[in-house]
Amino acid sequence: MSALAWSTAGVLQRELAVDTATQLAGRALFATVGLFAFVAVLERRNLPAAFRSIGRAGAGFTVCMAVSSGAFIVALNHTTVANVLFMQAASPIVAALLARVLLGEAVATRTWVAMILAFAGVGVMVGGPGGSFSVGVAVSIVMMFGFAGGIVLARRRSDVSMAPGTCLAQLLVFAVFAPFAHLGQAGGHDLGLLAALGFGQIGLGLAFLTLGAQLIPAAEVALISLLEVILGPLWVWIALSERPATATLAGGIVVVVAVAILAGGDRVGRIFTSLRGRTSVTGVPDQGSSRTGG
Repeated sequence: MSALAWSTAGVLQRELAVDTATQLAGRALFATVGLFAFVAVLERRNLPAAFRSIGRAGAGFTVCMAVSSGAFIVALNHTTVANVLFMQAASPIVAALLARVLLGEAVATRTWVAMILAFAGVGVMVGGPGGSFSVGVAVSIVMMFGFAGGIVLARRRSDVSMAPGTCLAQLLVFAVFAPFAHLGQAGGHDLGLLAALGFGQIGLGLAFLTLGAQLIPAAEVALISLLEVILGPLWVWIALSERPATATLAGGIVVVVAVAILAGGDRVGRIFTSLRGRTSVTGVPDQGSSRTGG
């Protein structure tokens, strides 16, 4: 449900008739209200303490998420939905690289493989046949690094909920773009779409993610979240005939595979270890399976 909610961003944005600044401010305004209500339900009587507890890491997280959220809408105005979402999908890979550089975290072999694949996929998207480096792609890269930075900072303070920081990020986006927006000139149709983007696409997406993350392992959360990357371009393809370029599809598939390797490698590895332990190359049950954990 979280992936489904998030995947509606492109098709909703494509229906807006207002300028980019109004899109940013309007979406952020509704998202701020929705996320504040969500945090209030989560924290109940500890609402003020929740916002005070985020500290410096939370402030950095807020800025990173504000940059990512703002760049997301700007990018959608200058390139295809597929380009934007496939770039966003590479964020966990970039986060692993940033964690290595900034936090000194060790990088497993599987993660290096995922990094190489992901950056190769982005390279195909930008430089392959039908691909091009445009303003939209450049802003998508900013979005990707902003989101990756937020992931790293959230992991650094895993003891503190970053839901208040997400709410403040939307408030920051609104504060920056409200002076340039024309919300008073937006019609009922556009206001409805902005409300759907703020309350539904962001608010419900985060609420469902929070609930789901409590019920299944993190690797499964990451893999299921990739549905957003598949569904987002599909909706605009069906509804608006916005067909991604061949290079975008090819590179995007490589990025998705890379993230799947990063998120599901442990589980896949255990499956193969189990199979290898139970069956030999010839298909005969392996008598030494107990030594491999099968």
